Amino acid sequence: MKLNYRPEIDGLRAIAVCAVIFYHTQVTIFNIEPFKGGFIGVDIFFVISGYLITSIILKELLITGTFSFRYFYERRVRRILPALLAVMIVSLPFAWMYLLPSNFLDFSKSILYSLGFGSNYYFYSSGQEYGAVSGLLKPFLHTWSLSVEEQFYILFPLVLLIFFKFLKRYLIFILILVFLLSLGLSDWYSKNFPSISFYFIHTRVWELLAGSILAYFEIKRGYRSNHRILNLTLPTVGLLLIIITIFFFKLYFPHPALHTVPAILGVCLIIWFSNSNENEFVTRLLSTRLFVGIGLISYSLYLWHYPIFAFDRITGFSQGYFLKKLLIGISVLIFSFISYYYIEKPFRNKNNKFRVILILIIFSILSLVILNSNIISNKGYENRVPKLLRNIIKEPPVLKNFENESCINKVGGCKFNTSSNKKVYIIGDSHIVTLMYDLKDKIIKKGYQFITHEIDNCFFYPGFDQIHILTKKTYDCTDEYFQKLKEKIMNDGNSIVIFGGRIPLSLTNIYFDNQEGGIEGKDFWFKYISLGKYSSLQESFKNEVSQLSNKNEIILIYPIPEVGWDVPNKIWISRKNKLFAKSNLTTVTTSYKVYKERNKSSFEMLDSVTGKNIYRVYPHELFCDTIVKNRCVTHDEKSVFYSDTNHPSPKSAQMINDLIIKKINQIESKL
Repeated sequence: MKLNYRPEIDGLRAIAVCAVIFYHTQVTIFNIEPFKGGFIGVDIFFVISGYLITSIILKELLITGTFSFRYFYERRVRRILPALLAVMIVSLPFAWMYLLPSNFLDFSKSILYSLGFGSNYYFYSSGQEYGAVSGLLKPFLHTWSLSVEEQFYILFPLVLLIFFKFLKRYLIFILILVFLLSLGLSDWYSKNFPSISFYFIHTRVWELLAGSILAYFEIKRGYRSNHRILNLTLPTVGLLLIIITIFFFKLYFPHPALHTVPAILGVCLIIWFSNSNENEFVTRLLSTRLFVGIGLISYSLYLWHYPIFAFDRITGFSQGYFLKKLLIGISVLIFSFISYYYIEKPFRNKNNKFRVILILIIFSILSLVILNSNIISNKGYENRVPKLLRNIIKEPPVLKNFENESCINKVGGCKFNTSSNKKVYIIGDSHIVTLMYDLKDKIIKKGYQFITHEIDNCFFYPGFDQIHILTKKTYDCTDEYFQKLKEKIMNDGNSIVIFGGRIPLSLTNIYFDNQEGGIEGKDFWFKYISLGKYSSLQESFKNEVSQLSNKNEIILIYPIPEVGWDVPNKIWISRKNKLFAKSNLTTVTTSYKVYKERNKSSFEMLDSVTGKNIYRVYPHELFCDTIVKNRCVTHDEKSVFYSDTNHPSPKSAQMINDLIIKKINQIESKL
């Protein structure tokens, strides 16, 4: 059933897609990101989709008394799949060329899940937090929203038809009830399980139903608002609500939730009150050729911009170059225009037989399934990469071993060689995990009992609780955990206690920026909240560890240099781009000066812990100002020192552990 064309809705699409694209560019003006809430553009698309789909279904039901599922899904297939498949096919050669095996594997899985309309579940299950920098390197992360819409398109017509036939009188009440239920669930989940709220359809359907409810009232009444004053004023209010949300919404706000309602309300006001006959400003603005033109190609823009941006970030092509960034932007426009005029429009043309289109689509899908299944079965074709990288890009063996022992993120810790009365405690975060496996063997060989206490993102700060910025919840990293651990160590006495971790992150709550293009992300998701015992984290650590040192030997591991870049990927891309020769790999380095600036407060904290039982290990002395003057190296000719942006590889873990063993030897000689 064809609807009356409303150019202002295409204008809304233009606002939505531009907001999303500018958000993903992470563009800054005077060190300010003006489009921090640009991801709200997806929510705008949801409202529009709900409105249009429901309008089509209800008009057909009311006019003909029946509903053609075949015609409906034919239109969805023509609209969605050809352009999506084209993006997937074009992206594959770039993925083969530039993605490491593990990332190539993830890429192929995301394509298969997207083809099955389930990429939202895939990215949720793989632990991908939307907004994290890691997500900007996943070419098909944006397909999560398409999957949500496709799930809605599959389920909603059937549900609506059943309610229309058997509960027609109560249809609007059911729609409103489900809308309110979904809104309530999204608000609750966003504060307790934010990833579920973000990715799952049951917490997103209220946004689609907001458009559906508008469509119901319009079809039922035969018209939208006919109140002249409201028609002249409320679209402007709606546009202002959208703009305010785009510019002032923060990623750590609960979303989608009650915080999202103003933007959704803004879209609804424009849809319901815009009226071209009233010569109203917003309607005229959104109906201009520029807005309509962008709106018409919005689907292609949405599809193409993310993989182009992702491969640009992966390769570092435009890093630091304005003209190259401009070229990337132009390429998005070119691909989108080509996609719209030569793929979208021809495939949507009713004159082109659907049988032929369906054959082409099925062939493309089968080809993608076969190709990507082959990539998965061959583990991302590991032989593509040099031997230097092949081992490091695999999951570090330490994780497998300690996960099997249930030692990671376990409050109670793990004990090894329990027959020994001589104890070595190792306490810290994921940086400590990378040291544990090799260190365990070395410690046990020396006749000690080895006791692990590791919680990701958790350093030893008694008197503080760690909370999630979004959910406001405390997890295992609490004062209670610290106090029990301290009490246990004090009761044992005469133990060796090793402290280590990513201290600058815990102190600053900011990820690392190497000031050379390598940056992990924005603000950290966790922060420490004082319980009143100490005024600062530094004071807490100094006092508590000093107390422990009265009865125990303390080894302090100073911060391992962070990198900012994903090291294996940086080496791989650099070699692919032939930025340096095979014999000169050590040119992938970071500034020693930046390391010292970043870790100034960390050093001050660790240095403040004094006493005869205090021993210090300096990992940076292994990597900084050694092979390359005034730089911190990430690898040498034989070994890679990092498994990602900051975690030591098994090789560098061994090197750091050798320093720890030397300190234990000093302790033994003293005793």
